[in-house]
Amino acid sequence: MEYYFFELFRAFSIAMVAFFLFLTWRILFSCWISPTQVYQKLRRNGFGGPTPSFPLGNITEMTKKNGGSSLGPSKSAHDIHSSVFPYFARWQKSHGKVFVYWLGTEPFLYIADPEFLKMMSAEVVAKSWGKPSVFRNDRDPMFGNGLVMIEGDNWVRHRHVITPAFHPTNLKVMATLMVESTTKMLDKWATLINSSRPEIDVESEITTTAGEIIAKTSFGISYQSGQNVLKKLKTLQMTLFKSNRFVGVPFSKLFCPKQTREAKMLGKEIDQLFLSIIDDRKKSIKGQPPQDLLGLLLRGNTHVDGRLGRTLTPQELVDECKTFFFGGHETTALAITWTLLLLATHPKWQNQLRDEIREVLQDHKELDVNKLGGLKKMGWVMNEVLRLYPTAPNVQRQARADIRVNEQTIPKGTNMWIDVVGMHHDAALWGEDVNEFKPERFENDIYGGCKHKMGYVPFGFGGRMCVGRNLTFLEYKIVLTLILSRFSFTISPNYTHSPSILLSLRPRHGLPLIIKPL
Repeated sequence: MEYYFFELFRAFSIAMVAFFLFLTWRILFSCWISPTQVYQKLRRNGFGGPTPSFPLGNITEMTKKNGGSSLGPSKSAHDIHSSVFPYFARWQKSHGKVFVYWLGTEPFLYIADPEFLKMMSAEVVAKSWGKPSVFRNDRDPMFGNGLVMIEGDNWVRHRHVITPAFHPTNLKVMATLMVESTTKMLDKWATLINSSRPEIDVESEITTTAGEIIAKTSFGISYQSGQNVLKKLKTLQMTLFKSNRFVGVPFSKLFCPKQTREAKMLGKEIDQLFLSIIDDRKKSIKGQPPQDLLGLLLRGNTHVDGRLGRTLTPQELVDECKTFFFGGHETTALAITWTLLLLATHPKWQNQLRDEIREVLQDHKELDVNKLGGLKKMGWVMNEVLRLYPTAPNVQRQARADIRVNEQTIPKGTNMWIDVVGMHHDAALWGEDVNEFKPERFENDIYGGCKHKMGYVPFGFGGRMCVGRNLTFLEYKIVLTLILSRFSFTISPNYTHSPSILLSLRPRHGLPLIIKPL
């Protein structure tokens, strides 16, 4: 009997030692051996960059904090690259505009050279681009397998179903709801002003209204349901992006168990909300579904042009709803917010846009959507705002096969980080006035006089450009037209200029303005 227990204990001990050795090897391989091999391969292919220290890579230097600054009369106030991406600005000086840096054990090819970007993207069709696995896993609670994260034939299938929702004809149907929600917001501003409270945080107001607009126009849901979804998405955004969670470091989720659990729980709650919204819509529709995003997604889930094989699973429907609810309000809200900041500091352009609105719309009480295309100067302003403050400050890709660029090879599996802010603020591309607000640079050139067409990419590039950009254009012009027709505004002395990255580029401390009725 004693011999039996001894042999059992001996076998258990051997198994434990073997397991410990395997675990030790796995950790060593993940944290040092594998990334070191990849690092050496990238060096052999001619890519330099800051020296990583595994298993953290270059995270330690990237997490150093920067303070904000007041927005004064200095023309360099909009020189934001060195404040939102200080590490990239420093590394550019040492390693140029194409180099490799590391998030933990994940290599990223940093690109701020439009010619390199052009040659690289010419080698890859849209569906063949990958998304960095480390981001897909990290952001799964927010986007799941929505359009911004999926790849290959699945991306083609989703894009085919979604694209019709953003056709100009369908978007015009949404205009009335956009006007209705914006007017409600502006009536609230008028009430606050009449109560001697002219200082309004317009960033918060615009974000709330944009959330209401996307809820009504794309999903046909009530203000209350929309606000519930928006609140949970914002909480999830803060959980995922406000603090350092060592993304890219092996086993990093074990270091932040509370945040990992919270993000997963919020993701499931949002999934349930959208499943409920989808079920309610299915029960309520009779015959042809409405031509909003959700209606077209449901239509695409049964047939597309009579062909099979293009349907979306229930979870894919939910993931697309999450993706477009978040992206559909965030992009537009921030573009309008940064516009109000720039117009508040450039009253001359406020007046020019008002004059254009009067001239094009002719003071009609009802806003004629068909005439919005005539607001040319407003289009210049939007382009310049998205140059100085691109709401999507970067684009990420992953090589699904080796990519040859001149004499260099980008190995399969390499992640890529395209620095949109860096290119939009590059004096070599835009000239010495690169950090000045000059909408007129877009008067006769859709690229604003940039010396390279790939140097201006506010909505991404190639076949994977933002599918909802037409929605942004329409909502931007409607909201801005209604604001400028009723109010003038200046910067509040309480405003601190501190652009920050929270997935999108946003004002860290909101945007308090002093609002006055015309």
